[in-house]
Order: sequence, then structure tokens, then C-alpha cells
Amino acid sequence: MNFLEWMAVLGILLLILALASAYLRWLPVTTSLIYLGFGLLIGQLGVGLWEMEFMHIASWMEHLTEIAVLVSLFVSGLKLRMPLHHRAWRSAYILAGPVMLACIAGVAALCHYLLGLSWGLSVLIGAILAPTDPVLASLVQVNNSRDSDHVRYGLSGEAGFNDGTAFPFVVFGLLLIEQETLASGWVSEWALHRLVWAVPAGLGFGYLLGRLIGKLAIFLRARHADTSMSPNDSLALALIALAYVGAELIGAWGFLAVFAAGLGLRHAEKDAAEESDTPSEELIAHAVPHLAEGGLSPRELPLENEKIAEPKVAAGVMVGDILTFGGQLERSLEVLLVTILGVLVSVHWDWRAVPLALALFVVIRPLSVWLLMPSRYLDRTQRLTVGWFGIRGIGSLYYLSYAVTHGLMPEEAEAIISLVISVVVLSIVLHGLSTQPLLRRYERSRGEAPTDHA
Repeated sequence: MNFLEWMAVLGILLLILALASAYLRWLPVTTSLIYLGFGLLIGQLGVGLWEMEFMHIASWMEHLTEIAVLVSLFVSGLKLRMPLHHRAWRSAYILAGPVMLACIAGVAALCHYLLGLSWGLSVLIGAILAPTDPVLASLVQVNNSRDSDHVRYGLSGEAGFNDGTAFPFVVFGLLLIEQETLASGWVSEWALHRLVWAVPAGLGFGYLLGRLIGKLAIFLRARHADTSMSPNDSLALALIALAYVGAELIGAWGFLAVFAAGLGLRHAEKDAAEESDTPSEELIAHAVPHLAEGGLSPRELPLENEKIAEPKVAAGVMVGDILTFGGQLERSLEVLLVTILGVLVSVHWDWRAVPLALALFVVIRPLSVWLLMPSRYLDRTQRLTVGWFGIRGIGSLYYLSYAVTHGLMPEEAEAIISLVISVVVLSIVLHGLSTQPLLRRYERSRGEAPTDHA
């Protein structure tokens, strides 16, 4: 399929989604499952419109998935408004730390002893599949900046943190394949550089950058009558780029820096709102029609009679615009990438993924959450819910692309490509079918009004 044909297919899909949105929202499945089905339809298992192998597209898939993850991480960070010491964060720290490490170890052991893969490849697969996805898991993350539900907050924080904290173990797997033995020299160098320095440096750099730029933007815009009419989408893209590049230049993890930049920008908004429990974008929503309408074009703000300080106005419009823009960009990339995934699985399906996926989704992840998550952070129902919602997706595809383009031999790449792609597809199917009913059940158990998650 050439570029024009692919654009035509994508245009048809987007048109169908736009015209049928009123019907699709009532389907008991996630939109990701619909995109996956469309990819299967146009792939080898369907009409055969497009056939391709992952090895041939790994280089540009690496960059495309990287962009999607960066945008999603930034938006995820911007939604998390609670102070970092708040109780809602504690489950996220456990999920992104001990639980993720347990999942890496469990998957690695299963791949080595059950599938007969080398320890290097097994650790690499574990690191690729362990982190949950910030792109496809939006339904189980925080609904808005005021949301402090410990399940949604924990899953949101986990998706933000573990895309960076899993990266060192992807590198570890690649090094183990190259070195073939655990020599103290390279292991200690890896631990010092990739963990001790890169993780906290990425978080610290991104957070400070986001907070400083946020404060500067709010200050400058609050000095003018049309305070919030600046291109906030450009500000978001600039902050993502600077956080990522800056972190990489100092040897830190760019993913963590971008997520932390979103957190820092949100905390700059919170400072402007004078620590109000109500986010600034909600305070001014009635006075700024384009926030509610979802538009991004500048217009005059009827704020003359509003009793809202100008920094709150600037902060509210800035954050509202960025969330709108980020959400639109995130959804567009999701359509493209999940459709491509549906085409890929037509070529790369591996039946060995079925026991591996079931073990990860039903045993390893739930058991890790149950054993490692203190009951004072999440109760029994919450731990069961969090244990199931370990959705794999675009992040795993990025790590796979990175591994294929950074040192794997062709035979080693072929050994893991089909396995990883098949597990990700099974995650989209199983979690796509179960997400909405389980979320409604959870909300009813908490005494919340069921949310339309379509």
C-alpha cells in the first residue's frame, strides 16, 4: 500500500467514526477495539488491502509510537492535580515500582522456562510488556483534574511513571543479550547510569521545566488584556520537545521528563489558582465558551464582570486549551497506530502469546498487585480492579521498535516481534471487551453515578 492508498483508508475510517459516533458510543467496547477490527479487515486476514512486516517499518514506527507516547504522557501529567504527597499518589508509586518489577520478573521467567527463550530475550520481553499504556488506557484513568479516585489516580500515575521506569530494563535486556553474562562491570554501570541517575534526573528536570515555563507563561499573559489568547498548543509542543531533548542531553529519561513536565505545568496552574480545589479551567469555563466547545481559535473573552484574578484566567485558558489540543492529537495517533497494529497481527500472529497473555493478565499482574499493594492504600475491590486493568498498547510497540532498531540480530528480532504484537492485540481485545462493564460495576460499588465511557 502506497502513501495515497493509506491516506484514503485512514480518511474512510475517520469519516465512518465521525458519522457513526452517535451509534458507536453505545457499543460495549472501547474505540481501540474498533480501530483494531478495521486494521484486521484491511489486512491479510481480511480483504488484503495492505500487507506488511514489522521489520520493514520498525524505524518509522519507533518515531511514530514515540510521539504518541510523549503526547499522552504530557496530557496524563497535566490531569494529575493532587499534591505529590497526597494519598491518591501512593498506589501509583507501588504500581510503577514493585508491581512493575514483579511483572518483568514473572514474564521473563515464563518466557525462559515455558517458551525456552534465552534469559536476555526473556528479560527484554518482560520489560516490553510490563508497563501499562498511557494511550489506550484513557478510560480507566482520571476523568478530570478534580478526580481523586485512588483506582483511577493509581492507574494514571502508573502509566505516566512506568513508561520511563521500564526503559532501563529494556536497555538491560539488550545489554544482557549482547554480553551473554551478568558481569559486575556493565551491570553496575547500567544501574548507576540508567537507574540511580536517569530516573530522578528525568523527573526533576521535567518538573522544574514545566513549572517554570508555566509560571512564566501565566505571568506574561496576565499582564495583557487578552491574557489567554496565545497559541497554547504551541506551548504544549514546545514544552514536550524541550523536556524530552533536555533530559536526553543530560543522560536522563525523556519519557519521565515529559510526564513530569505536565505535572509541573499543572502545579503552576495550581499556584495561580491560589491552591484552590477547583481547577482554573473549571472556574472560567462559563466565561470562555471555546473551552466547552472544544475549539482552539482565539476570541474575545467576556470577563469584565468576572471576579476572577487575571492569573487564574490565564492559567485556566492555557490548561483548557492544552488538554483539548492534546486529547485531539492523542486520539488521532491512536486511530493510526491501532489500525496499523491490526494489519500487523495478520502477519505476525503467534499462538504462544495466548498462554503468555493469560498468565500476565490473570495471574502475574493481579497477584503482584494483591501481594505488593498495602491494603491501607487500596481496599480489596480496588486491588482486584487495578490488578485487571493492566492494559498494554502503544508503549509496548515503541519498546519493541526501539529494541529492533538498537542492536537485535534479525533472528532475535523475529523471535520476539510476533510474540509482543500478539500479546498487545490480546490485551486490546480482552480489556476492550471488559473495560466498560467492569468500570460501571466499580463505580456502582463506590456509590458513584455510572459514567458514559464510550
